[in-house]
This record gives sequence, C-alpha cells and structure tokens, in this order.
Amino acid sequence: MKNFIIVGVSGFVADRHLSAIKKTNNNLLAAFDINENVGKLDTYFPDCKFYKKLSNLKSFIKKSKKKIHYLSVCTPNHLHFKHIKFGLKNNLDIICEKPIVINKSQSNKLDNLSKKKNKKVFSILQLRNHPSLLELKKKIDNSKKIHKVEIVYYTYRGDWYFKSWKGNSRKSGGIMLNIGVHFFDMLIWIFGNVLKKKMIKLSSLSAQGELLLDKANVSWKLSLDKKDISKITKNKVYRSIKVDGKEIEFSKIFNDLHTLNYKSILNSKESNLLDAFKAINLINSLKKDYEV
Repeated sequence: MKNFIIVGVSGFVADRHLSAIKKTNNNLLAAFDINENVGKLDTYFPDCKFYKKLSNLKSFIKKSKKKIHYLSVCTPNHLHFKHIKFGLKNNLDIICEKPIVINKSQSNKLDNLSKKKNKKVFSILQLRNHPSLLELKKKIDNSKKIHKVEIVYYTYRGDWYFKSWKGNSRKSGGIMLNIGVHFFDMLIWIFGNVLKKKMIKLSSLSAQGELLLDKANVSWKLSLDKKDISKITKNKVYRSIKVDGKEIEFSKIFNDLHTLNYKSILNSKESNLLDAFKAINLINSLKKDYEV
C-alpha cells in the first residue's frame, strides 16, 4: 500500500483521483485546498487530515511517522508547476492532472529537479489506457498506410466556466490545452510525430485545425458552444473519433480511466513528463502560428 497526499481536493477532477487512490488499494493521509467544500473526503478517506495552508501541509509531511510516497496534484492548470515543485522538494513522486505544465520552461525545470531529487513525475494521460484506443494503436503500429482521422469533441460549459480560472486563457492555457490536450496526446501516441499543422479557427469557445502525422491526416474540432452541440445531440457532451470513416467507440468507460491510469503509473519505473509535454508543445505551437 502506498500513502498519498493531494492538493486541490475540492475541485471536480479530484473525485476521480480520490476514487483511483481508493480503488488501487492505497491510502490518503492528507489533503490541501484553499476552499472548504471537501466533504467528499468522508466518503473516500474519513481519517484524512485536511489543511487550508500549504505551509501546514509541509509541516505534516515533515512530521509524518508514515512514509508518504505520492503527491496527487488537482489544482488549476497555472498552479501545477508550483505544486509539482513543492512535491519534488519534499521528496515525493508526483501524479498530476492534465495539462502537467503550460510551457517548455516549466517542463525543463521540473525535469531537472526530478532528476536531482531522483523522483518521478507523471501526467494523467487517461486515453492511453482506454481498451478501444489500445486496440487501435496496435492496428496502426502494424499498418504502413496514412489514415484519415476525424475528431470532434463538443462539451457544453455554462457562464460559470468563463468566469472561473478555466475561462482565463493565461491560467488554463485556453480551450486546446484545458479541454483538448488528451486528444492531441492520443493522436501523437497512436499516429506518430507531427509533420505539418494548420489552425483554421481559434476563440475562447472553439478551435479547429488540421494535422499531418507520420500515419494520419487529421481534421479536428473542439467546441464549448451550445449551438455546435445542439446541431448533433441533445446531450451536453459529444465525442467522436473516426479512423478511415469508422467510428471508434471510447466513451462508455471514460470516467473510469483515471483508475486505469493510476494502476499503470504505480507500476511504472519512469516519468512520463517529457512524453506528456509533446501535446502541450504542439498546442502552444498551434496558438503561436495562429497569432502571427
């Protein structure tokens, strides 16, 4: 059994991390958040200590009689770097929600610090653990052709989203980094390196572009606009991946992927920090091209 602490426990995505820690038969010793709406802890780990100041969490780490193995980071995107650095300096391995960092400078600094401390840093890359996509990767690995890939990801967000840190591109990284990073990671993971890229549209509500990868011509669309979703479905979320015209089903266990990811991470001997940054680098490059 591994002992965890978590930062950002009041947020939506923290539920998936708490569940994953529980389902992998591990323990949560302490949690941190500046907000107090953390009653969910009683469901998962009722004996968990809770702190509203990072300095108090630091004191807990130093005084703990139990060995702490991992820090799970579920804070807003712009705070990931700060909190991963905090964990590394306290000699903990890290599991961080996407996107692991926002820019290359942060990635390089964390890579250097993790090596200095001899600790591992992992990003959640949940789609890499989806059975349907693992099967697709095997097929593509054994294929020599250039495939036609279409990705559409529409997920409605209300007014709250744009008034929170998620709607602030400086804090979230914008729609491609906050909403689409898993899909860009999945594309590179399955179809190879980026050879050409093109941005067609980019706003706070939507993004659209094209990619040429080693084994795919890709057209992709992301949208938070209710008008886009309502044209296709009455639901609030629409996800579609087509390869050579064939739909790849991957939505059914979408919410369970964090547990699969945790199992993979806990058995891994190497960080995935630099591998995870490939998608972030692509996104930043696309944004830069569009701004020119």
